[in-house]
Amino acid sequence: MIVCQNCKHSNLSGSMFCSECGAQLSSKDALTTQNISTNQLNSDLPPTTEDVYQPFDGSNSWGSIFLLDTGQVLPLSSKNEFTLGRISEGQPIMPDIDLSPYQAYAGGVSRLHAIIKRDGNRILFMDLGSANGSYINGKRIQPNDEQYLNHGDIIALGKLKMQILVKN
Repeated sequence: MIVCQNCKHSNLSGSMFCSECGAQLSSKDALTTQNISTNQLNSDLPPTTEDVYQPFDGSNSWGSIFLLDTGQVLPLSSKNEFTLGRISEGQPIMPDIDLSPYQAYAGGVSRLHAIIKRDGNRILFMDLGSANGSYINGKRIQPNDEQYLNHGDIIALGKLKMQILVKN
């Protein structure tokens, strides 16, 4: 146990901050910074396929999501179904499309907010019972009820607005 010098609260061994007051804890096994030498790395090796960055161009996608606030375009690959949401620490289930980098938390996007899927030549959208709801062209939709989408429709996950663009 490590006793906080600030509030005298007993914390678990290995804790870096007091769970009671948040003060930094010091222990006799204090962490030290070390230099790591990179001289041993062999930079003469040719890059493997894992080392070479290959940008995704979306040429095999059936559609895309255009984020109205940022102007970003997220291609929907040849996969037929995607979950939309945001990643949260400790979350066991991850969405297929993570909207966290686009201010999803501030916009009220749930961790698993909605599903968009292709069914033949039709596009379906379903809210997964999110806290702040989903809207298609300004109209709130009922949770767990599939709705058809058309090219150019505006959907909102909470306050995060995006436009659906479908390739012919």
